[in-house]
Amino acid sequence: DSGGARIQEGVNSLAGYGEIFFRNTLASGVIPQISVILGPCAGGAVYSPALTDFVFTVEKITKMFITGPEVIKTVLGEEISMEDLGGARVHCETTGNAHFYAESEEECFNQIKDLVSYIPWNNTHKAKKFPKKSPKTRRYKIDSIMPSDPKQPYDVRDLIKAITDDSQFFEIQELFAQNIIIGFGRVNGETIGVVANQPLVLAGVLDVDSSDKAARFIRYCDAFNIPLLTLVDLPGYLPGVDQEHAGVIRHGAKLLYAYSEATVPKVTLITRKAYGGGYIAMCSHHLRADFVFAWPTAEIAVMGPEGASNIIFRKEIMSAENPDEMRKQKVAEYKRKFANPYVAAAYGYVDAVIEPGETRKLLIHALEISKEKDMKMPMKKHGIPPF
Repeated sequence: DSGGARIQEGVNSLAGYGEIFFRNTLASGVIPQISVILGPCAGGAVYSPALTDFVFTVEKITKMFITGPEVIKTVLGEEISMEDLGGARVHCETTGNAHFYAESEEECFNQIKDLVSYIPWNNTHKAKKFPKKSPKTRRYKIDSIMPSDPKQPYDVRDLIKAITDDSQFFEIQELFAQNIIIGFGRVNGETIGVVANQPLVLAGVLDVDSSDKAARFIRYCDAFNIPLLTLVDLPGYLPGVDQEHAGVIRHGAKLLYAYSEATVPKVTLITRKAYGGGYIAMCSHHLRADFVFAWPTAEIAVMGPEGASNIIFRKEIMSAENPDEMRKQKVAEYKRKFANPYVAAAYGYVDAVIEPGETRKLLIHALEISKEKDMKMPMKKHGIPPF
């Protein structure tokens, strides 16, 4: 709750901010840092929350911005309210600067209590272990979550809750980049970080914002010894001029970098589509996932059957008496030969093709095996991530 630098103190107030930012940076990845914005946070003050791990906001109370409405009106002639400029919903939905949105302070404090139950106190420890509980299988039936039609969406959160203890899942940045889901759950009593494509939103594609969101979460989990579970169902990266001009190449590379750099246990489950660069980016074996499982419904290929068939079998389709019928035949042939999990499994890129009902049991087994893994990284001061 800060109005920014005290003008009367001159450069000394700026020095104070700088000292805080420096200490935020030194503590990053060593101890969890949580910011709770319960009032205006303007000017230089906003950089401290931005450097911390989790930012909590409250509707009608939180206000975050570098320059306020009055300055914007003076300089640019634009009129905007404090709420529309930097309110809680703006930062949770649009900018991604905040991680949690609450309607009241009480709700906000309860969110903080939930969060600290999932994370360790520092980077030398693991999160506290809780008594293991079974998922609520009557409500979340893993065998019936996936639609029979591969083009039908489903809520991946139901799948997550069918796997985690007591079907509990603590979602982070719920309102931002909703085509990817991140958050904490527990399996066998131990905290895991979950990254999952959300088929309900944009078919779960990766884009600029979702790549940033997932990459930052992966790095947090790696810093604090939290194993990662990745659930894959995506057609690839989002195409389009807007995405290309927004720098999807660089932002998408952040996800590749974060997964490659992470040394915690990494387990991947491919449930349905895994095409092209999206397949690689979502913690494939090539980025050193410890275990990659796939359901029989998985489709692992360079691109989707329809698009691939139009390219590979173009001549046969164009010269056929009935091009539409020929196209259908070639699509079916492509699915049979390429768009399935068995080709990748034959090359060792998938460790096992499993039935949905086996998922939790094998996940527990995989996490137990990879718990004490020791991954050697090259000696260096630090890498150069694609910021």
